[in-house]
Amino acid sequence: MQSLSDISLVAQVAVFHNQRAFDQLVRKYQSPVRRFLLNLTLGNEALSDDLAQDTFLKAYTHITQFKGIASFQTWLFRIAYNIYYDHKRKTHPQPLSEREGNGKTQSDELSTPLTYREGSGVGIQMDIHAALAILKEEERVCVTLQLIDGYSLDEISKMTNMPVNTVKSHLRRGKEKLTTYLKNNGYDGNR
Repeated sequence: MQSLSDISLVAQVAVFHNQRAFDQLVRKYQSPVRRFLLNLTLGNEALSDDLAQDTFLKAYTHITQFKGIASFQTWLFRIAYNIYYDHKRKTHPQPLSEREGNGKTQSDELSTPLTYREGSGVGIQMDIHAALAILKEEERVCVTLQLIDGYSLDEISKMTNMPVNTVKSHLRRGKEKLTTYLKNNGYDGNR
């Protein structure tokens, strides 16, 4: 029933340019989109906020292109992923595989210091972002969408435009790297 209300809101925006209907969609999805982008940017709050704003702006201006084949949420996350990917291409012009395939961490991607709110589990957040930083871009996207945001393989495939088997491969490699990293940094999995 949730997607029915999304479709109704999308129709109101597309046909009647109802900004209140779009505001409802923004309120509903701003936290999940921002969290997704925050994990992709390794905790860079300012950048994730900018990318989230760009995501909703693009969704609003292209809402008539939403066909309803996938859920609105899937369509919105696809836009967020594309916005993020375009940002990465502009700021790091060399291919992602050349930059990340060398086993080094991606601390160079943190263009501004990480900032956290008090009482938000700062140590754990820093560890998670440090662990995510060792992953290749595609692995980080898939791991974030599945383990942190809880999306299915099919949904991730639609959001990223990757075949399901490719998503599975990125997840397997990403989980292996995360497990190794966390074990090497004091997490034994028995806590």
